[in-house]
Amino acid sequence: MTHNAIQRLLLKRFALAAGTYALALMLLWLAFFTGHYAESLTSVVVGSALVVTSQVVLFGVFYSGCNLRFSDPSLTEAQVLLGLGWQTWLIAHLDQARGAFLVFYVLILLFGLFHLSRRSFIRCAMLVFFSFSAITLWDAYHFQLTDPALAALQVCVLFIVLVWLVFYASYVQHSRQRMRQRRFALQAHQDTLRGMMRQLEDLVATDELTGLFNRRHFLRLASRELNSMEDGVVHGLALIDLDHFKRINDVHGHAAGDQVLQAFAAVATACLREGDVLARYGGEEFVVLLPDCNAERLTSCCERLRIAFTDVELIGLNVSHLSLSAGMTLLELDDDLDDALHRADQALYRAKRDGRNRCAAAWENADA
Repeated sequence: MTHNAIQRLLLKRFALAAGTYALALMLLWLAFFTGHYAESLTSVVVGSALVVTSQVVLFGVFYSGCNLRFSDPSLTEAQVLLGLGWQTWLIAHLDQARGAFLVFYVLILLFGLFHLSRRSFIRCAMLVFFSFSAITLWDAYHFQLTDPALAALQVCVLFIVLVWLVFYASYVQHSRQRMRQRRFALQAHQDTLRGMMRQLEDLVATDELTGLFNRRHFLRLASRELNSMEDGVVHGLALIDLDHFKRINDVHGHAAGDQVLQAFAAVATACLREGDVLARYGGEEFVVLLPDCNAERLTSCCERLRIAFTDVELIGLNVSHLSLSAGMTLLELDDDLDDALHRADQALYRAKRDGRNRCAAAWENADA
């Protein structure tokens, strides 16, 4: 998730907490008007104003992005402690309605159920228990408890609820941890699978011996280039055949022939520019596609490649007079790839017929 998306989510959580405060304030005023709040109107007004002020300050922290500087950008523990403080202040000023407002302790703790660590949750639960117990003991010490048995029952009920919440929070957090581990494991499996798929795609698209594209992948790439051509753009296409390759295999063995193919692939790759497509078309035949090319550049590229190949020296092999023949053609808008390959093949045949070790172009006169 992006920082903006995370911040929007945190603002929504803050809005939920602020809504809970609004509900608590409504009940506070209801308790005051029904006579269950033991302090004056001024106390209610001041307390309500402080609650609203605290929420406005928190909203400013979230809205400005200052919360992102903390390890927990949701400020969960800070908000829970603030809520428990206000709840304890409210409880301390209630009389018979004290038990009815205990439920807000649970709501506040539930707010941190998924985001507080186990230790933090236990600290907050202990704060709730000791705060309420201290208020009850203080009232008992000053003989202000109208029903001591009911107060003791409230403390016991609160203790049981808090213990249950602690165990449930531990269970939830343990379950989330297991789900997180499974998600990470699944992500790792997916990454491994994607890597294997990429390797498989490479194997499907690549000639194992030379490392070049194979015929199928070249046809796919060339068709894509043709479909995306714009008016006025010309591509160059050349079929290249290594001269006397069968004789090399017969005299020096297939291992030597494989080395010659690999040497050509290395030389051709070095001679081409980035974006040019080179593939093994089959056997000792290769194909080159030069996007955005003209006749002069195509001829220059093929001649440069032919000369570079004649200068190749194979280590450990006494193979001399390496050469190649090339048939060249141009691809224009709405041209058919099969027709272009046929033109290049005819030009290659003419180069072979005229003595090999040369480049012939389909646009030249066959009798020239």
